[in-house]
Amino acid sequence: MTTNTTTTAPVAVLVHGAFAESASWNGVIARLAAAGVPALAVANPLRSVQGDAQYVRDVVASLERPVVLVGHSYGGHVITEAAADNPAVRALVYVSAFAPEIGETALELSAKFSGSTLGDAVVPRALSDGGTELSIDTAKFHQQFAADVDAATAALMAATQRPVTEAALSAGPTGDAPAWRELPSWFVWGGADLNIPAEALRYMADRANGRTRTEIPGAGHALTVSQPEAVTETVLQAVAAVSS
Repeated sequence: MTTNTTTTAPVAVLVHGAFAESASWNGVIARLAAAGVPALAVANPLRSVQGDAQYVRDVVASLERPVVLVGHSYGGHVITEAAADNPAVRALVYVSAFAPEIGETALELSAKFSGSTLGDAVVPRALSDGGTELSIDTAKFHQQFAADVDAATAALMAATQRPVTEAALSAGPTGDAPAWRELPSWFVWGGADLNIPAEALRYMADRANGRTRTEIPGAGHALTVSQPEAVTETVLQAVAAVSS
């Protein structure tokens, strides 16, 4: 693989968020491939913002070419941290995702505006290290996380969801400034998101001065599954902008 990050077209590195997993990007990956854009879905550990971001940085470094980082939900925290002072990262795409300021946590941002019902849907699990991880109650998963996905697919998603630690949701990016202040960013989200209120997503997209800010009426939180065309189009816009 070439190491010339000046002339090589970027890879889309896709970072899932809490309660999802890498296969949630399948529809997007297939469409990116059809458009000639290589993509890699990272298995986000969902243990801590800094640790998860370091893993993504390691993946990016292994590719030895420029990257467009794409984050869903809590994955927005991870890509914001992973992109800081990282010359391989050329653009950021936030898909129903947090775009935090330094120190802002997922719990803080999701509660900034009314509308999230996630708190009533999660169930805790005690960990041997003294921490706690959270999953969405499988009986509530469809309505809470993927209301605009068919029931059979939502049931599979509920069974394969990846838990997130409470510590990961309680920490924010570090450094002097968030990466979206330095890098171009694109945003797409659902207007009926029950995890992160649409008003909060709109606020973060405007604050970051996103190149495009697309709200899909009626779409829920699992946008990568329910709206892969819109997500792909947003990623393609970012790839085109940094490839020219």
